[in-house]
Amino acid sequence: MKKKKKAKLIVATHKQYESIPLNNLYLPIQVGAELNKGKDLGYQKDNVGDNISDKNDRYSELTALYWAWKHVDAEYIGLVHYRRHFGGKNYHHGKDRLSWVITKDELEPMLDNYDVILPKKRRYYIETLYSHYEHTHYSNQLDVTFDIIKEKYPEYADTYEKVINKTSGYMFNMVIMRKDLLDAYCTWLFDILFELEKRLGTQNLDAFQQRFYGRVSEIIFNVWLEKQFEDGVIDKKRVSELPVVYLEEINFSKKLVAFLMAKFLGRKYQHSF
Repeated sequence: MKKKKKAKLIVATHKQYESIPLNNLYLPIQVGAELNKGKDLGYQKDNVGDNISDKNDRYSELTALYWAWKHVDAEYIGLVHYRRHFGGKNYHHGKDRLSWVITKDELEPMLDNYDVILPKKRRYYIETLYSHYEHTHYSNQLDVTFDIIKEKYPEYADTYEKVINKTSGYMFNMVIMRKDLLDAYCTWLFDILFELEKRLGTQNLDAFQQRFYGRVSEIIFNVWLEKQFEDGVIDKKRVSELPVVYLEEINFSKKLVAFLMAKFLGRKYQHSF
């Protein structure tokens, strides 16, 4: 009998949420705990030990990823969100959305065959990753990121240019990875983001737009992953995709309108969808 792989999925949340799975696979993390010291959700806080909790208003769920990287002992570590999870075998079966979320019994056998598990790709069709970011946020954030990559990791430059011109990518900062791969990714990612923060700060943006460090990471995760494929570090046959479960209803009409207004009228996003 094969030994079961030990996995832990971190659930980034800023509020109590009745639909967070509570079992020994999932670990809810209260993000931004350092910024809200009077707030106690009853979950593990991200300001314990080595942490970047005080950056949560800029880094979003990445403060939970950083905490997990530094503190979680598991062979596989994943990041999901309080309202956004990986789907299992019951995906879209029944009205209880929480029952659609992947379980420990479903995930563990997958870990014998896969080193990386990703959400289904988001496809923009009429936009590249760069143009979509440019229309919905501020493209100078990606431009300065590229400058940093060229300086610190020049071997990634060609991969970056290839990736940002694609019309699809893995979004949401959702992933389940072997611990050694997560360590390599986080070392690379936070080195880049900390330098980006030195150069850009908050840019005097509103509360929604200043969370751009988390959004930049969504783009450059694809760069890091593609480079691992190119270098043979990760075998594409050892990568799987799962559907994303939204625990809240999404108004797709409103989302489409916002997308089109950003593309054709230059109206930046003002909130998440």
